[in-house]
Amino acid sequence: MLNLEWFRTFKAIYETGNLTAAAQILFISQPGVSLHLNSLEAYTGNRLFDRDTRKMIPTERGIMLYNSILDPLNKLIDAEQAFFRNSTIDKPTITVGMGFETFEHILEEHLAQLPFNLVMRFGEYPQMMHDLDAGTADLILTPQTGRQSNFEYTPFTKERIVLISGSKADTSGFNRLLATNDKIALRQWLKKQVWYTTAADMEHLKNFWITNFECLPDLKPNYVVPSFSSILRCLRNGNGFAVMPDFLCKKEIINGTVNLVWEGNPFLENTLHFGKRKKTIYANEIRQVEKLLTQNWS
Repeated sequence: MLNLEWFRTFKAIYETGNLTAAAQILFISQPGVSLHLNSLEAYTGNRLFDRDTRKMIPTERGIMLYNSILDPLNKLIDAEQAFFRNSTIDKPTITVGMGFETFEHILEEHLAQLPFNLVMRFGEYPQMMHDLDAGTADLILTPQTGRQSNFEYTPFTKERIVLISGSKADTSGFNRLLATNDKIALRQWLKKQVWYTTAADMEHLKNFWITNFECLPDLKPNYVVPSFSSILRCLRNGNGFAVMPDFLCKKEIINGTVNLVWEGNPFLENTLHFGKRKKTIYANEIRQVEKLLTQNWS
């Protein structure tokens, strides 16, 4: 499928003469510019530039394409600025990527405080990093960091992965085994329990098991549900066990609807980072989102 961003990138390369300058104008990485150009050339079936050591020289097909798209693309850019990006008339718009349940627990109820438009993107962390690199996301919240020179990662907070149960689950046997630090017996006891996990994310359970038992989980979940919120509703005042980030279940633990069974030994913690491009025209808006997340994270 044709992506209009490819044309915008093509125009920037044509007018600046090199990939680096085009990347600076577009506020995306040079690899992102190369990806757009390669995708456009593959789509059209034509080489659009001859690569020189210092300059991108448009081919005959490249010149023809530029002349064909220049006027329509300029009109599209004018329309975009008039309807979406003119902060003197309308609010600017930024795109933020994070896990859906992080958004639901931390940011959702505070959106009305933001004086600009916000587009949320949810997905796997590698895809979020790709979106940031391609210029289709302005800020991401991620436990993973990359080595791209044009990215900036700022440590934001830590999440601890913990074992929880429904408030009516009998954990006395687990606690007795825990006092003896018999990891094999603990694992066998847990294997016999009723387990909940999510359809999309088995990573927390796997990593918790590897950290504490030095093996992959050898249990079969009894219930696979859509989200951690679903797990908490299922466990509320009931039986069963699950592994999840502590910030998602903190309120339920305080209220007593679920029990904190074990934080692990050693702890399994992930450092969450704000990820953004070093050069961006939305630095002020990004700072406001970061501040809002920091203030409401607990």
